[in-house]
Amino acid sequence: MKHFLLQQLERYADRLGELDFLLSREDIMADMAQFMKLSREHAEVAAVASRFARYKQRSADLSAAQALLSDADLRDMAEEEIASASAELLTLQAELQRMLLPKDPDDARPAFVEIRAGTGGDESALFAGDLLRMYTRYADSQGWKTELVSESPSELGGYKEVVVRIDGGSAGEGVYGALKFESGGHRVQRVPATETQGRIHTSACTVAVLAEPDEAEAIKINPSDLRIDTYRASGAGGQHINKTDSAVRITHLPTGIVAECQDGRSQHSNKAQALKVLTARIQEKDRAERAAKDAAERKSLIGSGDRSDRIRTYNFPQGRLSDHRINLTLYKLLSIMEGDLQDVVTALQAARQAEQLAELENRTP
Repeated sequence: MKHFLLQQLERYADRLGELDFLLSREDIMADMAQFMKLSREHAEVAAVASRFARYKQRSADLSAAQALLSDADLRDMAEEEIASASAELLTLQAELQRMLLPKDPDDARPAFVEIRAGTGGDESALFAGDLLRMYTRYADSQGWKTELVSESPSELGGYKEVVVRIDGGSAGEGVYGALKFESGGHRVQRVPATETQGRIHTSACTVAVLAEPDEAEAIKINPSDLRIDTYRASGAGGQHINKTDSAVRITHLPTGIVAECQDGRSQHSNKAQALKVLTARIQEKDRAERAAKDAAERKSLIGSGDRSDRIRTYNFPQGRLSDHRINLTLYKLLSIMEGDLQDVVTALQAARQAEQLAELENRTP
């Protein structure tokens, strides 16, 4: 293992001692927010430190076995121990490298999933509805909670635009970390229900996945920069929502970014939810600008996440899903559309990890 990686791992052992001391202090235990933050860090650091301790132990075992090779009576035993220790060290090294990969602090956050119909007219809107069903079914399978934030239904079904909030809830799972690679252009190829001659049509939707901001760390928005409009919601939502001007649209004047919410039963709740979506969109804009600057126009393996990217094709005649960023092809499209999305999520996460590992390997000590 490279020297600079060993230095990083040694720091984990030092930090573990610091955290043990901090968590024993009465003033820290009295501050529940601080205590929980340090406890989470302790769990992460302890996991790395324990694996590194095992790595050092097996390295010592390997050195001791190699020293015994010159002893004819012990050579067979030494060779067996060398093989065992070498194999385990390779596994431990791979695990430790993955543990050292930089983590996106937003991965553990709930997410807003925005789906917009694109080229293809009514068929695109119907596909937007299919994507919403796919994501909500996947969320259900993970034990996550879904909440419709806003919708603009299409006349023939589906949506011109729809936003859903997904929260890990009691499962405590990182929704954003699982779904963030869904951002981009989604293309569908199929025979629409309205097609009388059996011709295959191609249409598209765009998906944007935004991390819900942490209220303690969210950017501060000047109230004077906001224009807040109320209106009567259209479409589904029940009798109450259609009788009152409870829907809220908030415009951030400096950027022109707009967010709205119409699904709640009160203007107050809709305003609070719309403000969360607006903040998430502004933070995502800042994140994208920083990423573009840091990457110097270099696209990563997973893609930039820009909505203009065509990231995936859903080919219904062939029952095929193709993710163009990682050359993934799966022939189980119908089950995927019913929410069986885990193979896709896992493959995208693995591809990102592989890219990060390559970058780690190529670093010069």
